[in-house]
Amino acid sequence: MKIYLDTSVYNRPFDNQSQPRIWLESLALGLILQYVESGEAILVNSTVLEFENSRNPFELRRDWMARCLGQAAVYQRVDEAIRNRAENLERQGLKAIDALHVACAESSGADYFLSCDDRLIRKQKRFSVITMNPLDFVRNVMGERP
Repeated sequence: MKIYLDTSVYNRPFDNQSQPRIWLESLALGLILQYVESGEAILVNSTVLEFENSRNPFELRRDWMARCLGQAAVYQRVDEAIRNRAENLERQGLKAIDALHVACAESSGADYFLSCDDRLIRKQKRFSVITMNPLDFVRNVMGERP
């Protein structure tokens, strides 16, 4: 199974952990990374993730995300087809960077696209990849394994 995590997921451990949802999503990220390390899932990296990470002004966060992305076995470069798909998603109301993430996830053949952005998740009917919050992924996908 291939999973694509957007930048909001990788940065969740740096958000205010006093909020229960944020704390739980941070824990979910840890479980997902263990899932990847165990070989039960394949992590997807992309030029969009690396670009967005390179613009993070916080060195600790950049380094953390770069280490996480280093575990990816699949790397998706943005090509013309991805740009076209992203433009189509933008016309449907997605922000440009979100549209690129979704298009990369779809193009890479990811089974799951994970985000902490509720607004983005609500628009998932437009995507050809299953989209959910990382906590829902842990509960509904990882929780079903033997």
